[in-house]
Amino acid sequence: MQKILKVQTPEDYCRWLGVPSRHPLICCIDFSKLSPIRMSLNRYDVYGIFFQDEDFNHQLDYGIGKYRNVSGSLIFVSPGQVGGKEYDGNTYHLGGWAVVFHPDLLQSTGLEKDIHSFRFFDYSVAEALQMTPPEQQKLIDVIRLLDAELDCPHDSNQDRIIVGFLNVILRYAKRFYDRQFSSGIKIGNDIPSRLENILKRYYENEEQYQYGIPTVKLCADRLSLTPGYLTDLLRKLSGESAGTLIKRHVIQIAKNRLASGMNSSEVSYSLGIRHPQHFARMFKGVTGMTPSEYVNNRIKD
Repeated sequence: MQKILKVQTPEDYCRWLGVPSRHPLICCIDFSKLSPIRMSLNRYDVYGIFFQDEDFNHQLDYGIGKYRNVSGSLIFVSPGQVGGKEYDGNTYHLGGWAVVFHPDLLQSTGLEKDIHSFRFFDYSVAEALQMTPPEQQKLIDVIRLLDAELDCPHDSNQDRIIVGFLNVILRYAKRFYDRQFSSGIKIGNDIPSRLENILKRYYENEEQYQYGIPTVKLCADRLSLTPGYLTDLLRKLSGESAGTLIKRHVIQIAKNRLASGMNSSEVSYSLGIRHPQHFARMFKGVTGMTPSEYVNNRIKD
């Protein structure tokens, strides 16, 4: 059985590394000042941002995948995730930074709501952000400002300043991911056609009768991507989300079956949608008309 360090607070992480805690709800760690360090496989009840500024030639576990960290990469973890490398009695040289913060730090701030819009917290490690040298420098500059703030005496403004730095880090990460999506278009531009093929095979194999209408998660799994990464990549490629593209495919099948003479209830069942009213709402959401209106318009034409 693997030994897992429970990181319920940033102080738990500091204690493992042997560094003093400067704030109960956040820690900022410069690994270059601590190395060599003990590695740990962590179960997080906190958010974590891990930046590696040099290659680490050992596999790390994150979620269900394994990852060999490379220079310039940025990994995000959120409460409920597991990641790291189980302690094996050895110490390792590790460069870069870690920023670990508790959700309570964000209470009553704009970032408390916005944190859920940063979907890269749910990306897999295979989808880690690979930053360019100028991007790395921008990130490090902000992390160092955050680190310096934690050395300042606590006052009524400090937590807001800290959250402000976190917001800047996450906004930079969003910008850098947009650049990564754009620069990787040639690599990922077959994703829409691969998604289309997955949906075709899904209905050809009649999987809808067992699993229902195909979901973003199901399609992402079959593309070996996380749902968030698939959605963000498709938005960059096509301007539409994975969910929208799936609905469009399903509704096109529905149109064909309505045109063949099947009634709305029959079409709904054949698509894996149990309740005809749900099918009718989806159909109108995509086409702007109900199934019956669509059929009537075809008859008029």
